[in-house]
Amino acid sequence: MPAIRQAEFELLKEKIKDIKFTSFTTLELDGDLHSRPMATHGVDPDGTLWFLTYQNSNKVREIQQNNRVSLAYSDHGSDTYVAAAGTAQVVDDRGKIHALWSDFLKAWFPNGPDDPNITLLKVKPHQAEYWDRPGGKMVTMLETIKAAITGQPDQTARNEKMGDEPR
Repeated sequence: MPAIRQAEFELLKEKIKDIKFTSFTTLELDGDLHSRPMATHGVDPDGTLWFLTYQNSNKVREIQQNNRVSLAYSDHGSDTYVAAAGTAQVVDDRGKIHALWSDFLKAWFPNGPDDPNITLLKVKPHQAEYWDRPGGKMVTMLETIKAAITGQPDQTARNEKMGDEPR
């Protein structure tokens, strides 16, 4: 699948740069969707997103069966929401794990970056969509009040799709 175009990826990167966690969704072995919070630990210039996990986790087995994933980022404070779809790959690269490592990760990986059970998930988005509102919560509150008084819908919210057209 083609990736998001570079200019679109730069916009996606800007939208998610301050959002630490995403809801990372895979397809379970029985066909159900499975979402869990995960931290994005790296974003490459080519559009690759990096996550760390344990090699023996369900998500690794799910990705090995079906590599299509969905990511949902939300920042209620800035009223920014991003959904991305892409393909995931399990990558065992000790050098990359060390490059992405921070003390923040000790909460999930107490044995450190040399734990042989730690692996990487490499996600290449091929489409994304965002919703935001310039000005954040204050503008949202004012526009909601204005819409309630005037009966006219809020016109300040933005929405844009990036990448492949939906199938």
